[in-house]
Amino acid sequence: MECGEPVRQVEVRPGMTAGALVDALGRAGAYNGGALARAVDLWQEMLSDPGMVRFFGLAGAMVPGGMGGIVSDLIGRGHIDVLVSTGANLTHDVIEAIGCCHYRGTAGCSDAELRRDEINRIYDVFLPNAAFVRFEEFMQEAFSAIPEGSVLSIQELLHHIGSRLETGILAAAAARGVPVYCPAIQDSMIGLQYWLFAQTHRVTIDAFRDMPHLLDCCFDARRAGAFLVGGGVPKNFILQAMLMTENGFDCAIQLTGDRPDLGGLSGATLDEARSWGKLAEGARAVTVYGDATITLPLMAAAVLERMEGRHG
Repeated sequence: MECGEPVRQVEVRPGMTAGALVDALGRAGAYNGGALARAVDLWQEMLSDPGMVRFFGLAGAMVPGGMGGIVSDLIGRGHIDVLVSTGANLTHDVIEAIGCCHYRGTAGCSDAELRRDEINRIYDVFLPNAAFVRFEEFMQEAFSAIPEGSVLSIQELLHHIGSRLETGILAAAAARGVPVYCPAIQDSMIGLQYWLFAQTHRVTIDAFRDMPHLLDCCFDARRAGAFLVGGGVPKNFILQAMLMTENGFDCAIQLTGDRPDLGGLSGATLDEARSWGKLAEGARAVTVYGDATITLPLMAAAVLERMEGRHG
């Protein structure tokens, strides 16, 4: 058995770009630094292929952690064709878009004291209740603009919301016509606000109405790639969509911090997805283990630098 390529020691220097750092990690090729470099290579191929339909899954508290701008930028640049997100991320996206802020806090504070001060904690990110007051006002106003008796899919509802915003993920998606799916929207403040609205209005949200368009995207795709941030419902919703076709995903990238041996979907390896037919037998797949608030921005900066020739 041959040893393969030698590990090249990583050298860093002042003014080093994200792309140059990722290239150095690729020459080392070890552990998750090497996996990250391979994932950047694969992502660049996905984004450079005009026949590739690019699915993007967004789970975890990424918007409160400051990652929402990366996703909206990727949409604006045409690098996401289909987005599947948790309702929580979209809730926080709307909160940011209407002018409210998440704040840098601390994980070691008194949660009882935060409760008394009407501040909500997401690990070391704070969000005051006042943001949800403004959020409720915006959502009820947006829902009220839907004609009585309407029947909408979740994707159509999210497009309606995004069309009333100027910044953020939903705004970028609405502007570019990128469908946003949120199969567990009830599990969010958006879902609770819709429930409140539905007590006095006749507007129906039909979750199954999303399926024809989503499956059309899968059947029509000559090639399909998936970029999965975290796991949960978005990961499964994307991967299972291909089960109705004769094909699986041709390539996939997963950013996760979860372990596979516990049997949970968020930690399940992409190789495991081959056994289900969600990934094609010969599909290329890379999993990068780590905090996605580190891996996602580094990867995005490196890919954009390569594709657009920008440095800094």
